[in-house]
Amino acid sequence: MQTVTLISRPGGLSAPLVESLRNAWGGGDAVWLSPDEAAEFPVLRLADNFWQVWEDLQGEGVDLCAQTTGHRRRKLLIADMDSTMIAQECIDELADAAGVGDQVKEITARAMNGELDFEGALIERVALLEGLPETVIDDVLDSRITDAPGGVTLLSTMRAKGAFSLLVSGGFTAFAGPVAERIGFDDHQANELLAREGKLTGDVARPILGREAKVEALRTAARRHGIGPEDVLAVGDGANDLGMLSVAGTGVAMHAKPAVQAECDLRINHGDLTSLLFLQGYARSEFLG
Repeated sequence: MQTVTLISRPGGLSAPLVESLRNAWGGGDAVWLSPDEAAEFPVLRLADNFWQVWEDLQGEGVDLCAQTTGHRRRKLLIADMDSTMIAQECIDELADAAGVGDQVKEITARAMNGELDFEGALIERVALLEGLPETVIDDVLDSRITDAPGGVTLLSTMRAKGAFSLLVSGGFTAFAGPVAERIGFDDHQANELLAREGKLTGDVARPILGREAKVEALRTAARRHGIGPEDVLAVGDGANDLGMLSVAGTGVAMHAKPAVQAECDLRINHGDLTSLLFLQGYARSEFLG
């Protein structure tokens, strides 16, 4: 049996749409997790036209997801940072401050879509930051970096149910530490920008935290907390997240690049980070934070 979940921005999901789809697919009773925003219903099996309906609903601002029916509330959240838990790519913002923004943004976009090797692309981009004062990091944090909507509520609600949260980023510790503390993560891992005499050297410490390191971080955290990967919720948007998204029991492509969406069955393009709570069966009345 499968549980079908429909999620939109607040006010974007209509009862007639939910009932029409439930009837067409022979589903059970619909449960509204949030009025006009999120609903779910069970089906014996997914319809052959699931992905066609998914595509049609994208045009209406509605995300359509399906998961095996059963316990969905995860005990570990592992999340990407850039363009997932925050709205920006930190390296792009640093590059913009250094006057090489357009060049770096192009490399970032290609790397996140899986067109370039992540490690090589990171080294190439960081080299363009050579000579930038370290103080620009705090300036960028204060003036350019904003939290993605719903993150605090996501973490507060899962923590109240005993879940552990880990922010794991191919970006930099100088950003991941403050972001993790601000949003409420239990721990964080990222790459270290190297500096000398108050200026960035244009290099990053080795080994570089990339796709495989994120998978290992997931497995290590799961073992530490006595659970298996099936009890993990992972969320990300870039090609370097695909490994952990495929290993986790619930892997969600969040406002992700096209190549990433193509590899993931759970895709959120319209809802905010609280959509991850709806996917676990939480009602909005249960949200905290």
